[in-house]
Amino acid sequence: MKNETDQSLDPQDWESMRQLGHQMIDDLIDYWKGIRDEKIWKPIPQEVKKALETSIPENGEDPKKVYEDFKQNVFPYNKGNVHPRFFAWIQGTGTPLGTFADLLASGMNPNTTIGEHSAMYVDRQVVNWCKELMGFPSDASGILVSGGSMANITALAVARNSHGKGNIREKGLVGNGENLLLYCSTETHSCIQKAAEILGLGTDSVRMIPVNANFEMKVDLLEEQIQADLAAGLSPFAIVGTAGTVNTGAIDPLDELLEIAKKYKLWFHVDGAYGALARLDPIYASRLVALEEADSVAFDLHKWLYVPYEVGCTLIRDAKKHRDAFAFTPNYLLQEKRGLSGGPDPISHYGFELSRGFKALKIWMSLKEHGWKKYAQMIAQNNRQAEYLGRLVDSHAQLQLMAPVSMSITCFRMVQEGMSEEEIRDLNREILVRIQEEGIASPSSTILNGKYTLRVANVNQRTRFEDMDILVDEVLRIGNEILSKK
Repeated sequence: MKNETDQSLDPQDWESMRQLGHQMIDDLIDYWKGIRDEKIWKPIPQEVKKALETSIPENGEDPKKVYEDFKQNVFPYNKGNVHPRFFAWIQGTGTPLGTFADLLASGMNPNTTIGEHSAMYVDRQVVNWCKELMGFPSDASGILVSGGSMANITALAVARNSHGKGNIREKGLVGNGENLLLYCSTETHSCIQKAAEILGLGTDSVRMIPVNANFEMKVDLLEEQIQADLAAGLSPFAIVGTAGTVNTGAIDPLDELLEIAKKYKLWFHVDGAYGALARLDPIYASRLVALEEADSVAFDLHKWLYVPYEVGCTLIRDAKKHRDAFAFTPNYLLQEKRGLSGGPDPISHYGFELSRGFKALKIWMSLKEHGWKKYAQMIAQNNRQAEYLGRLVDSHAQLQLMAPVSMSITCFRMVQEGMSEEEIRDLNREILVRIQEEGIASPSSTILNGKYTLRVANVNQRTRFEDMDILVDEVLRIGNEILSKK
């Protein structure tokens, strides 16, 4: 019988692959070095979209050809959030060393869930560093996840499972016999509602409390709602405070929410996906002290730690409740005292995922490269840039601030005397699209008090104060060009 040659996906020519890898790194560095002079965004041509709709290849191509295809059809049409004037949504820029850390993590390719290997210890050290950043006790627990949505649902799963007699994991919500309720503001991120749906609580279990003129939760209305629900025989179990809403960067009155949670024996969770790390900025530190006493905190590291996508973190004050919510050991995941099957407590005991990349490495290398004080300076810089933009807006009669500047989010619009709200909306919508299409900057938009608003969220390590001047000048230029043609 004829023996077939063993197959492998490794290159036949390692030196050629080495050269290609060097070229990729060189191209990336050239891209980063020159990014300020590039357009922030380019529309994707139809022929490129068509090229990205072809069927799966049956036979392979030379890696150099594959890379050329990438350079032609993918690289030029990036989202743009590595650019210094990317201000859409809340998306960080990444850093060179963080990018290279992801390369190394992919090259090592460990599944960071179980076992005695270095990635497990790096992951544990990074979680411990996250506890230090949030002022959490050393005996608290935590887990790295994909981002804020997973961080929040992980925390709320622990809160739900530890409620009451703590038998929800075994008996489910029906078997527990209680109508559980959680409380948040109308400005809370949509992932909290999604989490309630996924956790079997349902949308009706989410009590959305109105906000004040600064888009912060009204504490008096929160307490009234809790009392009404208790009187109706329902079961409040958690309060979700927000440290930096996505719309405006508003910070809920966390100290007061903490006290209400203690008063009614509720779980106090803080969604700090965007703003928790603002506690490193002295100007915001006092408003975020309550983070240190929260039962759980969710925050993203691909936002204000500027590491490449994707990584977030959930911290849980009570490590036992965290582990009890998820721990499960099937026969095929037995641990031993020695060998590869030894090692720390499996990370799968603290979350849903059993397959996890080595996402801790980019945080570990980045914090070692810069130290936490440099990140504190960068976060404060973003906040001061937002405040500067707010002052620029106030200095122009044609521009109008739509919300108080909070942390690094500035919301404004262009107005013209005599225009209706519909006309103002259409004007600002066109400004937004044109400033993106011309490759100048990428703000996003939102609706505040029923009014269409340009929204600038700056978690960008490459932004300079001059970029705010450019943004305002271009908004006015484009807006006046539109108005002149009416």
